[in-house]
Amino acid sequence: MNNLAIEIINLKKEYKNILAVKNVNFKIKKGEIIGLLGPNGCGKSTTIGMMLGLIKPTSGNVMINGLDIENNRTQLLEKINFISPYIELPKKLSIKENLTVFGKMYGVKNLENKIHELMEKFHLNDFKKRKTGELSSGQKNRVSLAKALINDPEILFLDEPTASLDPDVGDYVRSVIEDYAEKKDATILLASHNMIEVERLCDEVMMMKKGEIIDKGNINNLINKHGRKNLEEVFLKIARG
Repeated sequence: MNNLAIEIINLKKEYKNILAVKNVNFKIKKGEIIGLLGPNGCGKSTTIGMMLGLIKPTSGNVMINGLDIENNRTQLLEKINFISPYIELPKKLSIKENLTVFGKMYGVKNLENKIHELMEKFHLNDFKKRKTGELSSGQKNRVSLAKALINDPEILFLDEPTASLDPDVGDYVRSVIEDYAEKKDATILLASHNMIEVERLCDEVMMMKKGEIIDKGNINNLINKHGRKNLEEVFLKIARG
């Protein structure tokens, strides 16, 4: 039985002769939580966009559960969801309306119950009828997280999932992610600048710079390999090196 959830093969994206992503290769096993780290502009979000089928690669393949996403996008996206600070939810819809629309897109059964459960989980009930465009950045983030779990995805792409959240809510959201991953045996790719978050959630990390994966492995092994005290110091060394 194939234990691979994700396989990225020679993935490349070029914009007007600028290589945003350069021949990236990696594999993620089912049930793993892997961190994708790197400075702004290094190609993380472009890579995730290609993995979701939102951005067409210049070359290379994205394999999800052994199928190429380019040819099986509709079938595969039923099992996938994501959060990204670069993709906003419809601003003129209320929280409940947004979750209803996405729930119907994913064909969620017992949708009313699911929406109620998620609004309770992310403390959204007090302003469920408010338009998403009127929410604070932290509130929008929580709505995006609720949307990301609406279809109980097997695979989650999390791009800065706790950005704009205060420390207490951020900690709660990390607990929700941990609990979800454990209960559903979910596969998660986490792009984050919060190194404490990455150390807490991830089994392994990949370090990205200028469109390339330049190092990857177990967090403690990387800390020892680079002769640093923690992951943040490793990140800074690689980003500035």
